[in-house]
Amino acid sequence: MTTAPQLVVHRDKELMAQAAAARLITKIVDAQAARGSASVVLTGGRNGNGLLAALGASPARDAIDWSRLDLWWGDERFLPDGDPERNVTQAREALLDSVPLDPARVHPMPASDGPYGGDADAAAEAYAAELAAAAQPENHAEAPSFDVLLLGVGPDTHVASLFPEHPGVRETERTVIGVHGAPKPPPTRISLTLPAIRSAREVWLLAAGEDKAQAAAIALSGAGEIQAPAAGAYGRSRTLWLLDSAAASQLPRDLYPPASP
Repeated sequence: MTTAPQLVVHRDKELMAQAAAARLITKIVDAQAARGSASVVLTGGRNGNGLLAALGASPARDAIDWSRLDLWWGDERFLPDGDPERNVTQAREALLDSVPLDPARVHPMPASDGPYGGDADAAAEAYAAELAAAAQPENHAEAPSFDVLLLGVGPDTHVASLFPEHPGVRETERTVIGVHGAPKPPPTRISLTLPAIRSAREVWLLAAGEDKAQAAAIALSGAGEIQAPAAGAYGRSRTLWLLDSAAASQLPRDLYPPASP
């Protein structure tokens, strides 16, 4: 079932990051209160890392029981472990190394110097198996019902490493794929697919900056997911677009309320 997207527009990217961090803290705390643990899928890029840095700077971060939080990734650059371009490397620097996570509950995607060597497809299969093992029977899917799945929106409307018209965006069965010949470097990546993304309870799409304005307008105007992958990213119970005013500048005003502080 498609959930209609809700839009929240903030004045600038700093406010957006702080508000998204506060929203995420509340969601994690609520999930832990309800079920004992919480699961979040992280995204890379400037908006994803900005959110993590804002979360790290928030005094409310201590409300989270970090030992009862599962962290996954929506995609990863298939590079050696510790490479500064890898999303997990950037996430550790922005937040993860400074909070008391349970290492067994942190699930980075395999690196190119890991047990699968340079075989991105084998690495993707292994991550899919890890997701399937974490799924509960009530999830009715090959992936857990993540509490929140974060996605940055690219200027070309890509999400995770699902690019317009690329084979990966057409995948309907597998939850994780190797991506080859990506139109932006590095060309080899691992990514969740749209079916895996849609297993989340809530999907939050982050877009800040003028270079994201056209992508947001296209994805929210009824475009198809093959041409605009962001249009195909939605959660089971909620789909939330978090934008700054620059990224929202090309949207029809009737799509969203006046900018909130």
